[in-house]
Amino acid sequence: MSSDVRRVERREVFCGKLLRLVVDRIEFPDGSFARRELLLHPGAVAILPILPDGRILLVKQYRHAVGEDLWEVPAGKIEQGETPLTCAERELVEETGYRAAHWEQMMTFYTSPGFTDETITLFLARDLTKVAKPRPEEIAACRVFTRDELERRIKNGTLQDGKTIIALRTLTGPS
Repeated sequence: MSSDVRRVERREVFCGKLLRLVVDRIEFPDGSFARRELLLHPGAVAILPILPDGRILLVKQYRHAVGEDLWEVPAGKIEQGETPLTCAERELVEETGYRAAHWEQMMTFYTSPGFTDETITLFLARDLTKVAKPRPEEIAACRVFTRDELERRIKNGTLQDGKTIIALRTLTGPS
C-alpha cells in the first residue's frame, strides 16, 4: 500500500474456492476515508504456445461471467505451493495436451487493479510435443491459428480476451 494511503480496517465478506471478497476502509493523507471492495486472487498464468511452424495454439472456453465461449491462450490459477512455471507446465498439458521443451517468462501484469490484486504471469512456450488429449472438463475446443487469423479476429472484435491480446501484442507488437 502506498505510504500516503493507509488501510484502517478489513472485513472479509466472502471466501470461496477461488476468490475472497473483502471491504477495506482506507484513510487518505488529508484525513478523509473511503471504502474499497476488493477481490483477492492467488494469481494465475497464461501461456502463448507456438508450434514449430509459427502457428499459435488457442483454447475455446466457456466464460460464465460474459456468457460466451472465448478463444484464449491456455491459462489457469496458481495452486498453493506451485511456482508460476510449474503451473504453466501443468495447465498447458491439461488444456491442450501439449508439453513444451522451451519456456520463456515474458511478463507479469495486473488484470484489473481497480478491484482485484490478481496478477497473470505470461509465458512463451516453444518446441511443443503432443503428449496427451486435453482434459474435456477444461476446455470446449483446441485449435491452431496463424498470426494473421488472430490479428483479423482482434481487429473485427471476435477475439476479446485481454490476456490473449496482451500475449499476442507482446509477440508481434501493435499493427
